[in-house]
Amino acid sequence: MQTFTPKTFNLPTELKGISAKNVSEHLKLYAGYVNNSNLIFDKLSELKSDPEKNGYILAELQRRFGFEFDGMRNHEYYFESLSDGAKEINKASELYKKIEKDWGNFENFLAHFKFVATTRGIGWTILYFDKITDKLIITWVDEHHLGQLTGLTPILCLDMWEHAYYLDYTPAEKKKYIEAFFENLNWEKVEKNFK
Repeated sequence: MQTFTPKTFNLPTELKGISAKNVSEHLKLYAGYVNNSNLIFDKLSELKSDPEKNGYILAELQRRFGFEFDGMRNHEYYFESLSDGAKEINKASELYKKIEKDWGNFENFLAHFKFVATTRGIGWTILYFDKITDKLIITWVDEHHLGQLTGLTPILCLDMWEHAYYLDYTPAEKKKYIEAFFENLNWEKVEKNFK
C-alpha cells in the first residue's frame, strides 16, 4: 500500500553552484525517505494487531518512522523552494514585512539564518512561523526529527546534511553551498508557505 507518494519538482536544468549530478543523487535519497515511510507505515499496520507479541518491533518502527517521515517532508520543502527558478523576495509581501518586523531588516535575518546553517554536524536549518506568538523562529534540527518545533509551520528548510552538497563542496566549504542555495531560492515558494 502506498500512503505517501513522491512529489515531483520543477527544478531548473542547471542550478547555480549546485550540480545536476548532486541534485539527481539528492532526489534519489528523497525517494528513499518516501519508500521507507511507506514501508514502515505498512509494517506498523500489519503488526499492531498483536501489540503484546510485537511490542518491541512496533516501538522501534515507531521511533524510526519519525526519522523517515520528517526526512521526506523536509526534503519536499527544500526541493519545492528551488522549483521554477530563482525569484527574489517581494519587498511588498507579508513575509518580507514580517521578517523586517522580527529582525529589524532582511539582512539581519539572512545573516542569522546563514549563521545557524553553519552549525557543526548534520541537520537542517529551518525557518518556522509560530502562530501562537506571531513570531518567525530560526532553528537547527538535528538529523530530520530531533529538534522539530511542535505546532510550528515550516516556511524555509535548508538541508545541511553533507549529501546535499558533497559532490560540489567539501564540508569545509559548506558556506559556499549555503550561498548557492540562496542564489537559487524561489522566494515565491517560501512566501506561499508563510501564507
